[in-house]
Amino acid sequence: MTPSAPRVSAVVLAYLEEPWVENCVRALLASDAVQADVVVVDNGCTTTAVDRLKKMDRVTVLSPGRNLGFAGGCNLGATAATGEFLALINADALVEPTALARLVAVAAGPRVGIASGSIRLADVPDRLNSAGNPLHFLGLSWAGAFGEAAADHPANRDVACASGAAMMLRRELWEDLGGFDPAYFAYLEDAEMSWRCWQRGLRVVYVAGAVVLHRYEFSRNKRKLYLLERNRLLLLSTLYARRTLVLLLPALVALELGIWVMAVAGGWARQKAAGWGWLLRHGGWLRRRRALLQAQRVVTDRDLAKLLTSRFEPANITSPPGVDCVNAVLDGYWSTVRRWL
Repeated sequence: MTPSAPRVSAVVLAYLEEPWVENCVRALLASDAVQADVVVVDNGCTTTAVDRLKKMDRVTVLSPGRNLGFAGGCNLGATAATGEFLALINADALVEPTALARLVAVAAGPRVGIASGSIRLADVPDRLNSAGNPLHFLGLSWAGAFGEAAADHPANRDVACASGAAMMLRRELWEDLGGFDPAYFAYLEDAEMSWRCWQRGLRVVYVAGAVVLHRYEFSRNKRKLYLLERNRLLLLSTLYARRTLVLLLPALVALELGIWVMAVAGGWARQKAAGWGWLLRHGGWLRRRRALLQAQRVVTDRDLAKLLTSRFEPANITSPPGVDCVNAVLDGYWSTVRRWL
């Protein structure tokens, strides 16, 4: 590797068993056309994998002694990063040899905030896990283009959100953004950072040639549902302009009632209530966070509205009954709201 090759520090979190983390790190270190090093954060790995990684060249292991979540773990890992570029790679993902270099080529471009990989399903590598993630105007997000043929997404394009499974940005920008918001702990922190980039006039780009194989397993448990719902409300309340929130209020209330019905029926109403409890207890912090993010933005919600979707259509989960009718209503509602933004 030539000394002039871009320097990339990749942050990888190790939590519980992590059977693929060693292969993940080896693939990163074997990347072409970049100088790669890896920072592994031991978020509570239950095997000896992290001990073995400590013996590898160009690998730094940090052990906070507790699970910091995805947001906090990445933030800690970034403090030990020395590369010009920072890559966040899931421990169950394998980058192809040219993936990091392709992400660097885009992330280094003018007015680019985040470069997001072409994340493939490891068991079916010609099918996508994510080609960038959509963001619904009501704060929902999911794996974009899940299960679709990668050949149908051959070109780089702007996307609403990067996928935290494999994303890259300039380390200087990461530091300027303040990293992930640690309050998120896990889920939607990638969407929140992506939207902050867009609000600063920086693009989020899906990089078709940056192939990453991901051993993706969709899971749903009460803890995850708590975080997804709390973080959705956290994202909306801090990132949207006041006028946008007022215009969306009827739809937000309707969605909230619907989610409460599902939470009661699904046995996770206590977790849903806990999310609201967290928000109410941290009201002062929320107001300060909102004031900071609104002061930093240079692009209006009106200009960003084209990036948001009005249709709920994740392919990796079974949609609730009547979703087509709901989508039709939301299409009309969002079209009307956009005229008033």
